[in-house]
Amino acid sequence: MSLTFIFRAVLRDVPKASAVQQVQSFHAGCRLLAADKSLLVKLRKSTGYTFINCKKALEKFDNDISQAEAWLHEQAKKEGWSKATKLEGRKAKEGLIGLFVGDKAAVMVEVNCETDFVARNEKFQQLVKDVAFSTLAHQQSKSQHQDGYVKSLLAGEELSKLCVTDGSSLADRVAFAIGQLGENMSVRRAVSLSVPAEWSIGSYVHGSVSGQTEVVMGRYGALVVFQGGEEEERGTLGRKLGQHVVGEAPVSLGNMDDLPCGESETRLLPQVFLGDPSRTVAQYLRGQQARVLDFVRFQCGEKATEEDQAQ
Repeated sequence: MSLTFIFRAVLRDVPKASAVQQVQSFHAGCRLLAADKSLLVKLRKSTGYTFINCKKALEKFDNDISQAEAWLHEQAKKEGWSKATKLEGRKAKEGLIGLFVGDKAAVMVEVNCETDFVARNEKFQQLVKDVAFSTLAHQQSKSQHQDGYVKSLLAGEELSKLCVTDGSSLADRVAFAIGQLGENMSVRRAVSLSVPAEWSIGSYVHGSVSGQTEVVMGRYGALVVFQGGEEEERGTLGRKLGQHVVGEAPVSLGNMDDLPCGESETRLLPQVFLGDPSRTVAQYLRGQQARVLDFVRFQCGEKATEEDQAQ
């Protein structure tokens, strides 16, 4: 039945003044409350969603900004899962390495996307932070029951199941980011370390992202576990060792007495030291009265190693 037929029936059966009032009331009941402009600006700024979606959310919930924001997040998550399925086959080799070093504990993660453009986006960088701190919380829960040096490598499904601060999983958070940014993304791998009191953790990130200090990010990263060295110089020592690992890409530690085998040397300790080409890494460490115990190097988008594939 058309609206015109209803209006004519109303006008025919009731006095004119009453009919006009009822028709006006009918229109008012059907009209959605227009989105408040100031709330629209606030919602766009806080969520980063499009003008159209923010307007739709505010109109849907009569300018209740809390309900509108919750609905937008839920829609983004749903759309993210749908987009994740559609984009699953697309290569995601860009992205960032994220690195955090705390008190005798550290984490390094790799999060991938399709383009460098998205890697520079604040929302993607927030995802890298979420992965880093989720991994750190997981490490801390494990190390409470273990003494000494604890090293944990995570990848794939195990990593995606970790929880973020709001209780959702990393898989949910990735889907959320995909819904916002429209590119395929993946949380590829993470390593977490905790060391005893007498050990130290050095770190270095190359090609670092400006403005990120809590979790430093870049294309390459390294963590180096070492012992010894002058206490006031350990920060510098750890950074130099991290720079060497990033620059020279060793694949194994080697021994302090190993002889170098030339430019193709892949053992860390016999390599020519990047910070002083007149000495090997082992010779440099002897001069510092220090020794390296372990190291990890990540390069964004690099081919998976046997260790990665075993995870």
